[in-house]
Amino acid sequence: MAVYLYYQEMGIPLVWLPFCLIFLAILSELSDLFDGFLARRHNKVTELGKILDPMADSIFRFSVFFAFTQDFVELPILLVAVFFYRDSMISTLRTVCALKGFTLAARQSGKIKAVVLAVVMFFILLMMIPYSMGVMSLHTLQSLSFWSVLVAAIYVVYTGYEYIHANRSYVKKILGF
Repeated sequence: MAVYLYYQEMGIPLVWLPFCLIFLAILSELSDLFDGFLARRHNKVTELGKILDPMADSIFRFSVFFAFTQDFVELPILLVAVFFYRDSMISTLRTVCALKGFTLAARQSGKIKAVVLAVVMFFILLMMIPYSMGVMSLHTLQSLSFWSVLVAAIYVVYTGYEYIHANRSYVKKILGF
């Protein structure tokens, strides 16, 4: 976030900014994969980890997409808020269920959602390269970014519905029905 928002103050030329951001995003994604791999390989998967790992992934992606609401990408904040509200709702549900003694595992659709958000993030970062070199207009960058995030947001809403529907018996228990 800081590199994107304050690249000028850091002395990073615009043409290098996308490459710096891509490097940081790859580093973050690889560290997440490595962490999960090590936890499974060394049998260190815990109930707390099952809750905190998706939260940490979401916080990283929120930070990236919220940063993209600023400066030149300028995504609409309400569109990005869809990611935040979906994950907040699911994290709250998982935490409350954990406190009541049952764990809601991540679903395949949620894992695909993480991949979709990563792909969209990298797509925007890659589109920043031709923009930073003056080959792509600001309008085109913003338009491509908007439409890619809109598609991701639609999928995110679907995964939230699918998660709640698949766990409706637990939701009913929590609500006392």
